[in-house]
Amino acid sequence: MTKRTHLQDLLRQYSANDRREELYKSRMEDLLRESKTPFSREHFSPGHFTASAFVLSPDQSSLLMIFHSKLHRWLQPGGHIESSDTDVIAAAMRELLEETGVAGGTVVGDGLFDLDIHTIPARKGDPDHSHFDLRILLVSDSLEIAADTDAVDAKWVPLEDVSTIESDESVMRAVGKILNTRADPSNDLSL
Repeated sequence: MTKRTHLQDLLRQYSANDRREELYKSRMEDLLRESKTPFSREHFSPGHFTASAFVLSPDQSSLLMIFHSKLHRWLQPGGHIESSDTDVIAAAMRELLEETGVAGGTVVGDGLFDLDIHTIPARKGDPDHSHFDLRILLVSDSLEIAADTDAVDAKWVPLEDVSTIESDESVMRAVGKILNTRADPSNDLSL
């Protein structure tokens, strides 16, 4: 199965959480259908796919956050999809390993956990463009972490405290999903 086909299947199965995510999903399906190179970091109009991981601690009480060296804020690990990545889940897992040293964990659900599209400002010869971020949720097997590559620092943040650190709205929206899922016994994150 190709990366494109795998993502088509994931998007088809994904249930948007609200109207904003429905719009993100529709734009992602359009990008996948209309672009020959939607995974290439050189595809700037309108942008390209990226993959990231929201990683819960083994007891599911904390979220792994990195302090991004270029964006100067606490975010989830993630980044560009490489040609060597077999699919977007593998890309998110590779980025997680590169940025935090965390090798693996258990993916929660069927693959996609959240969708986001955000603008990246022009820099180093690249024009303004969008990152079509495909997000997975997983539970780590270990608390051991080591910041690397784009991450200046990495730490476990209690879910209830994520709003107190310098992050962004899309992270808070995803944390809200996690907290709502944990609060609803019919949707618990037990594996």
